[in-house]
Amino acid sequence: MQEAIKQARIAFAKDEIPIGAVIVHKGKIISRAHNQVELLKDPTAHAEMIAITQATNYLGAKWLLGSEIYVTIEPCSMCTGALVLARIKNIYFGAQDPKTGACGSVVNLAKNKKLNHRIEVKGGILEKECSSLMTEFFKKKRIQEAAVNN
Repeated sequence: MQEAIKQARIAFAKDEIPIGAVIVHKGKIISRAHNQVELLKDPTAHAEMIAITQATNYLGAKWLLGSEIYVTIEPCSMCTGALVLARIKNIYFGAQDPKTGACGSVVNLAKNKKLNHRIEVKGGILEKECSSLMTEFFKKKRIQEAAVNN
């Protein structure tokens, strides 16, 4: 999770929502990513989506069988859906996302029995550190917005 937090800090420094993700396969980190929505002007450029692409390229396979993702915030429905389609084994996340979380907070796509694959999920890993990055980022955004409006 520490590596995912490093990625989230990179996103923060680039004025992106500070979410970081790493994918591990057979005990080795095979991808590292952070949000790039603003940079790429792409609403799908979430850390998890970029990490999935990097990991499948690394493995030369369309599935991430036996792999695990560590992400600082609970994945949204798009990212969880992509992780189901990629057949990842485990999702480990830091802080819950009560507005868009799709691993139990709003919906639980990771465990949906109607889907062709289910993922083991464990949240709350270094939760305070992951959550504080988000809080600090949005506090900074509100201050910047207030300065522009005054």
